[in-house]
Amino acid sequence: MRLSSIGTFFYRRAENLLALMLAVMFLAFLAQILFRYVLNLPIGWTSELTVIMWLWLVLWGAALVLREDEEIRFDLVYSSVRPGARRWMAAIAALALIALYLLSMPAAYDYVTFMKVQKSAYMKIRFDYLFSIYIIFAVAVLVRYGWILWRALRPGEVMPDEGTGERRS
Repeated sequence: MRLSSIGTFFYRRAENLLALMLAVMFLAFLAQILFRYVLNLPIGWTSELTVIMWLWLVLWGAALVLREDEEIRFDLVYSSVRPGARRWMAAIAALALIALYLLSMPAAYDYVTFMKVQKSAYMKIRFDYLFSIYIIFAVAVLVRYGWILWRALRPGEVMPDEGTGERRS
């Protein structure tokens, strides 16, 4: 099995988990409506589960499922400059984001691990488990922008043009 097929396998499983989170969130939302408005028995765990799934869905998707060409960017300046300048802009932006995430990582880790002292109101899930998705997200951002930096600094590497979807060197 080649490395690209292994990567594709894990990417598909990340997509499957994302779809499962969306389904759980939707079913909890429907249960909340049913219990509150049809049965007149308001329940709190459905609202809590919906919020938890939303948090995990957004950060899991951004970390492991969203591809580089699917990200929303304001690239007015980036699209108007030559490919060489784009390469430098990508490298500078990647360096800045890597530095910011690396600087914030110890504080984020401390916060997530500290939150083991609290639990969610209805489901009694420890907050460090709930917030651990941020650490996964931050590590994925570091890897992603490390890869972008690596590509931007390699002279023969083809860089994608995010503005038009074309590939330019």
